[in-house]
Amino acid sequence: MESLFDRHSGLLQDALKANETRGFWSPFPEVPSGKIYGETARADAGADFNALLGRPFVLPGHPESRRVGAEVSPWGPELGIGYPAADSAALLAASASAAAEWAASAPETRVGICLEILTRLNRASFLLGNAVMHTTGQAFPMAFQAGGPHAQDRGLEAVAVAYAEMTRAPREALWEKPQGKAAPIVLEKHWRVVPRGIALVIGCNTFPTWNSYPGLFASLATGNTVIVKPHPAAVLPLALTVRAAREVLAEAGFDPNVLLLAADEAGAEVTAGLVRAPEVAIIDFTGSNAFGDWIRANAGEALVFTEEAGVNSIVVAATGDFAGMCANIAFSLSLYSGQMCTAPQDIFVPVDGIETDEGRKSLDEVAAGIAAAVDALLADPARAVAVCGAIANPATLDRVAAARHLGRIVRDSAPLPEGRSATPLILAVDAAETSAHEEERFGPISFIVAVRDAEAGIAVAAELARRKGAITAALYDTDEGRIARAADEFARAGANLSVNLTGGIYVNQSAAFSDYHVTGANPAGNASLTDAAFIAGRFRLAMWRRPRAA
Repeated sequence: MESLFDRHSGLLQDALKANETRGFWSPFPEVPSGKIYGETARADAGADFNALLGRPFVLPGHPESRRVGAEVSPWGPELGIGYPAADSAALLAASASAAAEWAASAPETRVGICLEILTRLNRASFLLGNAVMHTTGQAFPMAFQAGGPHAQDRGLEAVAVAYAEMTRAPREALWEKPQGKAAPIVLEKHWRVVPRGIALVIGCNTFPTWNSYPGLFASLATGNTVIVKPHPAAVLPLALTVRAAREVLAEAGFDPNVLLLAADEAGAEVTAGLVRAPEVAIIDFTGSNAFGDWIRANAGEALVFTEEAGVNSIVVAATGDFAGMCANIAFSLSLYSGQMCTAPQDIFVPVDGIETDEGRKSLDEVAAGIAAAVDALLADPARAVAVCGAIANPATLDRVAAARHLGRIVRDSAPLPEGRSATPLILAVDAAETSAHEEERFGPISFIVAVRDAEAGIAVAAELARRKGAITAALYDTDEGRIARAADEFARAGANLSVNLTGGIYVNQSAAFSDYHVTGANPAGNASLTDAAFIAGRFRLAMWRRPRAA
């Protein structure tokens, strides 16, 4: 009988090669096309999604003491789905009971199962797209891509790195030490992968699958059992993921409690109990700096990987394509209403303006050009809804309202015809007069920040990344020497830099198998998706040896 590892060996080898070459590769098509996923895939997924609404979510054999669920779509309706819930002690006990058999299985067995889970999740991408759309507020095209194929790419990337790290050393070797005229000492040595223990994945509201899959699959592949703790407002995408994975685990003969769902609700959270539990050996967290600090203070000996808040910047020094620059920045500010960890917030512009292909532009003209590009992008209501999506958390709307007094309004925010929404608010400030732009203002809020000159803009943006954290940075410039200096500055600040983006790629976007997401080198996160450091600490190699029989 063909093993799952053999079935997916071609996919794994392609992923291993892609991780080495870092060029474009994706096995999971990002286009929601019926020609790719089946002519009835969209309609079938819509029916499947509707069938989940207002009903209990079934996870056979999962620990359960009650039902929880209070998800409300940012597009309007309540989902009304009840998820199985249990206290932290019951979840930990179930996870521990499944651990020994999973840990003892061969790396190839675990990797094969992970690859099968990912391929099944890919076939369910339309359903996942609906689930992500109605829990995060992303418009469907983005929800399909980010919540489905792009998340699956990141999961596969993690599995491939895990396989490479687990198989880097041989499983057995013959060790022979010469002893001169005496007989050599001969030992046979054997190594095995030993997982750390129970892994906890704490999901976020805005990108529940994309941010969770790397840690989830890295821990599973390396032999750890996993408890997935979704954000209470975005349970469904991860519940569907857990359901699919548990089906594969059961079919492969394993206790499905290798993977568990820790659904909870406000006032009855299980996160703290899980974080503090000594059995939890690995924690993957995406969220605020404040809760990240709490996790580090309370996680005991657990290995903690975080992606946290930061202030991403663009420095506008000069451009050979003013219109293209403004259009690119406008899309970056508008995409999913700025609710991305990679979205830019601060746009540093020299107070005396910049040189462009359209002649010299004053600071006010640069600001007006960006605002006008946003207006043009969002002029068609249907397109505006598709680009901006809806606001995941009502608190973001309060944040937009409160931000209006922080600077001169260059472009005001306004609601869109559908969903809980807000278009980009753009404010003008002077770096010498305020620090309002130095705090993360999550959502569609950005600042045009006047600085002395281009060099000052680079220095201030890099220093802000070092101090407050940043995942991305962007530069528009025509001076090659200054571009090189900026690359050095942002590298030292631990922020990935994009230069002169004017076409169909944006600073917000991060490509699996090529871009390392977050560097782990500033306060925006201590880990990088998905480098070897993100994977290798999830297991250890243990040896046993004995003299070779004559």
